[in-house]
Amino acid sequence: MPSTLSRRIAIIVAALLAAAILTACSTDPDEPMNSMDSQSQETTSMSGETAPDSGREDDVMFAQMMIPHHEQAVDMADMALDPDASSSVEVRELAVDIKATQDPEIETMRAWLDAWGAPQEPSGGMGHDSGMMSQGDMGALASAEGAEFDQMWLTMMIEHHEGAITMARDVQSTTEDEEVAALAAEIIAAQEAEIATMQALLEP
Repeated sequence: MPSTLSRRIAIIVAALLAAAILTACSTDPDEPMNSMDSQSQETTSMSGETAPDSGREDDVMFAQMMIPHHEQAVDMADMALDPDASSSVEVRELAVDIKATQDPEIETMRAWLDAWGAPQEPSGGMGHDSGMMSQGDMGALASAEGAEFDQMWLTMMIEHHEGAITMARDVQSTTEDEEVAALAAEIIAAQEAEIATMQALLEP
């Protein structure tokens, strides 16, 4: 009799264990495991939508920041070409060269951002060493004329160019895109040459 009771107890215990295992393996959508699987799938989907070009963050930032940087240089060039500025022939020639070089580069970088699925505008401000002029700087330049304008324009444009060169060198050290590297090299070469010219014009 005791052996029969033991067998019955063993059968009951085995049944209870089986029921517990089935409950643990339930496909109830409210179970934590299923919830984690769902979150993982959603995260994968979201990352696929928001970062189609992951790995080129530095390229995107370079284009987003260099576009307004170039645009300000073009604005400064337009000031030099304004007859009211009474700028020198040498300054006007530099202004023409800057517009001819940087306008097409702006269009190239805008096309890159479109192709990369990235916004045209940077999410943050420009770095402290970007060489960008303040509104006050631009206002003072707009008010100057003649020799004063030339000296102010040349001094400001040298600083502006130095900022662009820093940005171009930074992206050269990180990019894996041949087109980005090539544009950075072109910016460095062109603007270093222009800095040399402007420094010579500032010499007494």
